[in-house]
Amino acid sequence: MLIFSERHLRTVLAEYVQLYNRHRPHRSLHQRPPDPRSEVISLDQAHVARRQVLGGLINEYSQVA
Repeated sequence: MLIFSERHLRTVLAEYVQLYNRHRPHRSLHQRPPDPRSEVISLDQAHVARRQVLGGLINEYSQVA
């Protein structure tokens, strides 16, 4: 990822900090995020959507209907 300006850097860092602190798995929480969006589901029964974060550098996955 190329950073083009200080404003761009601040935007990227703010998005990463939010992901790091709220959505990534934490070992102390048994690999659950501090701010879980939903319950853990079996992947063989789920339809999964991918959301790219930081321009595709990181991917988040969630259940869709």
